[in-house]
Amino acid sequence: MAHLVLQTDFGLMDGSVSAMYGIAYSVGPQLAVHDLTHNIPPYDIFSASYRLYQTVRFWPESTVFVSVVDPGVSNDQQPIAVETMDNKFIVTPDNGTITHLAHYQGLRAARLIQTPTSQALAAFNEEHTFRGRDLYTYIGAALASGQLRFEDVGPLTTPDQLVRLALAPVTTGPDQVTGAVDITDPRFGSVWTNIPVTAFNKLGVKTGDTVKVSINYHDQLRYQNTMRYTRSFASVVVGEPLVYVNSLLNLGIAINQASFADLYHIQAGIDWVVTMNPTQPQTFPGA
Repeated sequence: MAHLVLQTDFGLMDGSVSAMYGIAYSVGPQLAVHDLTHNIPPYDIFSASYRLYQTVRFWPESTVFVSVVDPGVSNDQQPIAVETMDNKFIVTPDNGTITHLAHYQGLRAARLIQTPTSQALAAFNEEHTFRGRDLYTYIGAALASGQLRFEDVGPLTTPDQLVRLALAPVTTGPDQVTGAVDITDPRFGSVWTNIPVTAFNKLGVKTGDTVKVSINYHDQLRYQNTMRYTRSFASVVVGEPLVYVNSLLNLGIAINQASFADLYHIQAGIDWVVTMNPTQPQTFPGA
C-alpha cells in the first residue's frame, strides 16, 4: 500500500486539512493518507524540521511526506522534493524544513519542483495562498501513487544548496556535555535536548547517579538543579525532576507527572543552551 503523510501548521479548526485529503484522494484513490501532525506552532519551520526527523525513519520505504509550514505563503518559495538515504520522500518548501533530516540522516537526492500543467492545478494560476493543497499535496499524491516519478519532478540540485536552519553543536569535556533544547513536548512538557546518549556516556554517569543540569538563554541562567539520571519516570517520586534517554536516544529533562517546560518557562532553539555535569551522589526521596 502506498502511504502519503501530511504535516502542517494549519490545525484542525477549519477545512484546510480536509481539502488536502480531498486532493490526495482525487489524485490517488487507493492511497493511504495519514497525519504526522497539524499542530506545528504557526510559522515554526524548526519544529516542522524536527518532527520529520522524529518520524520519517519509522515509515516504510517509498513513503511520501508533505510538509507545509510556510510563513510567507509565497509563490517565490521554491518547492522541492528530496529523497532520504533510507528511500523516503519529502515534498516541502525550500525553507529549512529538511534541516534535521539532512544533518542527522542524510539526503540521497534533491529536486526543484516544476509546477505541472494539470486540470487539478487549474486554480493555482489564480489562487496563491493555499499551495499546500494546490501544489504540495498534488505532487506528493502523484509521487506516492506512482503517477509521477521522482526523476520527473524537476531538475536535480545538490542537497548542500538547500536552505538549512542553524543547529546547535554538542560539545563534550572531561566533566561536562553541552547542547541545546531541540524541542519541548507539547503535551507532557518534557524538554528534549540534542545531546546524544553516546556523548553523555563519556561523562561516566551511570543510571541512578546525579547530574547538575543548567539551562541558559542568551547567557542568562534560567534554570539550575541537581537531579537523577534514570531509566524511567517511575524511578523518581511524583514532582521530582529527572534526566532520561528519550525515544531518539538523546537526553531529555522532565518532571514526573508535571510539565518541566511550563513550570520553568523553557522554550526550544539554539539559544537555549543545556549543560550537564556529573555530581557527587545525593539522597533523594523515594530512593
